[in-house]
Amino acid sequence: MKDHAVVIAGAGPTGLMLAGELALAGVDVAIVERRPNQELAGSRAGGLSSRTLEVFDQRGIVDRFLAEGQIAQVTGFAVTRLDISDFPTRHNYGLGLRQKHIERIMAGWVSELAVPIYRSRELTCFVQDETGVTIELSDGASLRAKYLVGCDGGRSVVRKAAGIEFPGWDATTSSILAEAEMTEEPPLGVHRTALGIHAFGREKYEIRDGKIVFATEGPIGIMVTEKNTGATTEPTLRDLSEALVAACGTDYGIHSLTWISRFTDMSRQAAAYRKGRVLLAGDAAHVHSPVGGQGLNTGVQDAVNLGWKLAQVVKGTSPEGLLDSYHAERHPVAARVVRTTMAQVALQRTDDRTEALGDIVLELLGMEEPRKRIAAEMSGLGIHYDLGEGHPLVGRRMPDLDLVMADGPMRVFTLLQNARPLLLNLGAPGGFDITPWADRVQLIDAAYAGGWELPAIGAVDAPAAVLIRPDGYVAWVGNRTQSDLTDALTTWFGPPAA
Repeated sequence: MKDHAVVIAGAGPTGLMLAGELALAGVDVAIVERRPNQELAGSRAGGLSSRTLEVFDQRGIVDRFLAEGQIAQVTGFAVTRLDISDFPTRHNYGLGLRQKHIERIMAGWVSELAVPIYRSRELTCFVQDETGVTIELSDGASLRAKYLVGCDGGRSVVRKAAGIEFPGWDATTSSILAEAEMTEEPPLGVHRTALGIHAFGREKYEIRDGKIVFATEGPIGIMVTEKNTGATTEPTLRDLSEALVAACGTDYGIHSLTWISRFTDMSRQAAAYRKGRVLLAGDAAHVHSPVGGQGLNTGVQDAVNLGWKLAQVVKGTSPEGLLDSYHAERHPVAARVVRTTMAQVALQRTDDRTEALGDIVLELLGMEEPRKRIAAEMSGLGIHYDLGEGHPLVGRRMPDLDLVMADGPMRVFTLLQNARPLLLNLGAPGGFDITPWADRVQLIDAAYAGGWELPAIGAVDAPAAVLIRPDGYVAWVGNRTQSDLTDALTTWFGPPAA
């Protein structure tokens, strides 16, 4: 039986991100993945949000994604595009990049961090006790870990075996996704009919002036709404043909199916993100319609919130109670994502009353304040963890400031690349003494003369010092006194060293 500090079930984007975070923290982590390699058949997520790009920037890997994706104003709500080019971030855009490429890049990063992946194996069951979790795999092997994290998707074996409830709403719509050849060229792009939305596209595309221009050759990617929901079997070519005829009057001579799948707007969320030594992240913790493109991004950000906390608990730096803050912070975020996607699905219905409602929403989102608020939410830049009263920065993402340091200029995100917390002192050097936490927290003396601005909130007062967590969120803002800094350091980074 092999031992690891943490075992992750699932090597999708959430599992890969969590593995990377734990490896950066020096934790022995391994992944169990049913696929023999990182190849991904079919269409999943299609891009990265602004905040996820910031998260990758905080780890020094964002250029890998930017080199392969296409920058565009892809943030939106239902069918309304929301421009975030005026938001105060280096990444005031979304990135068009298919999930198979996102996963490949992330897997390359995790490989550099020497994380072992047990491929072609599935977690079948586990038993947890007071000191850890014993995990049984499909090939008969066993693993032992201090903690198990289920990043194994909406049908999560980990969630079910842990007995964690998954309440929510059943599907009201169902769509088929596929890639195939067509004898006739269909009208590429997104189309709305009385039966719902359908779309045609190709694997390769360019974004020109905000519009998608597809390649002229290659298989056709298809999305089409089905008449009925609740199918219990995998869709077939015949199912797809019938759905196309119903929506378009023809199936365009569809043939040579490459892959096919189905998705619905079923919306559910785990009642608890933790049960003892078992935790959930990504789709294992929350599922919803893909409209709005928040699923993958929410999962990656789950992982970044959990990673440093789990690392500190495993290493004995922080008490186990720190893990409770993972559910407390991330459950409300995903609950809001679920509600937001439900609202967007409702707005995509094609009856006259919904069209009238859509016109009103479009009018509202054309106004400055509603546009900023909803765009901040959809891009992930508006996330706010409830960490108590105080400065507007507390509980929000730290802006990537251009700092002036003794040895030259430095970006805040560059200082976060080692996934360690930092106390940023913007006043006179020597104003803070964090010696009892010096093994955990970086103390950075720097200057910054520019303004402070947050998405959708605007300008905020310049702080004298900020305590920044490894996930890039501000835990404490202070002046030149150390009155409550000690409490914040203890809460988030463990008791002081002797």
